[in-house]
Amino acid sequence: MRTQITVCLPAMTDKHLTDTRFDSFDLPDTILQGIGEAGFEFCTPIQAETLPIALAGRDVAGQAQTGTGKTAAFLIATLRHLLLHPAEETRKANQPRALILAPTRELAVQIYNDAQALTKYTDFTSAAVFGGTGYDKQRKQLEAGVDILIGTPGRLIDYYKQHVYDLRAIQVLVLDEADRMFDLGFIKDIRYMMRRCPPPQKRLGMLFSATLSYRVKELAYEHMNNPQSVEVAPEQVTAEKITETCYMVANEEKIPLLIGLIQGMDDARSIVFVNTKRVADKVWGFLQGNGIDTAVLSGDVPQKKRLSLLKRFQEGELSVLVATDVAARGLHIPDVTHVINYDLPEDAEDYVHRIGRTARAGASGDAISFACETYAFSLPDIEVFVGHAIPTQTVDPALLAEIDPKSRIYPEKGSRQPHRGKDGRKGHGKGHHHKGHKPKDGEKPKKRRRRRRGPKPPQSGNPE
Repeated sequence: MRTQITVCLPAMTDKHLTDTRFDSFDLPDTILQGIGEAGFEFCTPIQAETLPIALAGRDVAGQAQTGTGKTAAFLIATLRHLLLHPAEETRKANQPRALILAPTRELAVQIYNDAQALTKYTDFTSAAVFGGTGYDKQRKQLEAGVDILIGTPGRLIDYYKQHVYDLRAIQVLVLDEADRMFDLGFIKDIRYMMRRCPPPQKRLGMLFSATLSYRVKELAYEHMNNPQSVEVAPEQVTAEKITETCYMVANEEKIPLLIGLIQGMDDARSIVFVNTKRVADKVWGFLQGNGIDTAVLSGDVPQKKRLSLLKRFQEGELSVLVATDVAARGLHIPDVTHVINYDLPEDAEDYVHRIGRTARAGASGDAISFACETYAFSLPDIEVFVGHAIPTQTVDPALLAEIDPKSRIYPEKGSRQPHRGKDGRKGHGKGHHHKGHKPKDGEKPKKRRRRRRGPKPPQSGNPE
C-alpha cells in the first residue's frame, strides 16, 4: 500500500475521542444533521484519520479494534460520495449505488441501523440482506430498489445469481471486518462479489479490519485502487479499563462458581462465553433452574429469535447471555459489565474479541475466566498473545453456590432437544428404525431414501 499512518493511543481510555469535530469536515447539512442526532460531535482516532482520506475520494484500508467507530467512518464517507457523485441516468431501480459487505448477520443489522440514523435527512434508501429470515421480504426490497445495500455474502450471492439485482452501478464498496471474512471462509464469496462491481478506479473502496494481516493487504491490493493504510493501534492488545481475573477451577466446580459469581453481582449485564452449543445448553439449564433469567446465542438459533434475544438483553430484560463465539465479534452491545469465559478459548485471539464486548467506548468492565482441567492449556498462549500475565487465583469455597444437581432445566421439546418417538426414545422420525430394532416376521426393513444432492452452494464457512 502506498502510505501507512500509524496512530498509537492508550486503549479505550476516557480520552478515546480526538479534538477533531465532525463539523470541521466539508459535509453537507443533511449528513451533519444525522450525525448530530446520533450524538456524535468529536471523532474517534480511526474516524479522524480515515475520513479525510475517504472524503478526498481516495481508497482507504483501516485497522482498529472493534468498538472504535469504524461503522460511522465508512457510512459518512459513503453518503458524501453518493451526494457529490449523482447516479447515471441509465441506472436501473435494482442497481444499488453502494455495497457494504459484513461477515455476520448481527453486524449487518448493526450497520443497517446506523445507516438509518445517518440517512434520516437524506433521500437515500438502504436494505439489510442476510440469511436465516425474511427471504421474500428482502427480495422484494431489492427488486423495488435501494441505494445502499448491506449484507452477508451467502444471501447476497443467492439473489445476485437470480438476477434480483446487479452490481454494475456500484459507486462505493465497503468491506467490514475483513479478517473475520477469512476466518469464516467467506473470502471466495467476497472476491466473487468484488469482481462483478465496476473496476476499482471507478468506485470508492474502503476496507476495515481488526488486523491488516498479509492476506488482508493482498485482498486490498487486488481489489482496491492503491489504498492508503491507516492503523490505529492501542499500546496494549486488551483495553486497559478491563479488570482481568482467572480462576483455577476443577471441572465440577465450574457451574457452582459461575452461579455464585453471578448471584453476587449487582445490576450486572453479563455475557458467558462457552466453546460449544452443547455446553451452552448445559449452562443455560443450570442458570435458568437457579433463578437467573438467561438466553442462549449460538449459530443454530433462528435469526428472528436471535434478534429478539439481543434486544431483550440490551434493554435489560435478561441479565445474562450465554454465547458461543458467534457473539464475540461484530456485535455492539452497550453497557456489558462482565464477560465470563466459562471455557477458555482455544484460539488466543478469540480471548481478546470476547473480552472486548465489555469496556467499550471508554467504559470499564470485568473479564473473568475459568482455567479448568479441560482448557487450562490455552492460558499460556493467551498470555503470550495479550503480552501480559492474567492474574490468577484459587477458588474460595465461599464463592461456590450450593446447587441441586437436579435443578438443571432442559430446553423445551422440539426446540433444541433431539426428536423423540412415541416410545420416548431418541429417533429421527417416522419410518426410521432405532438402533437394535428388528422388523416383525415377514416385514421388510424400511430403507431410507437417499436424497440426491445438487451442487454445493457458492458460500463456504459458517452459515450467516
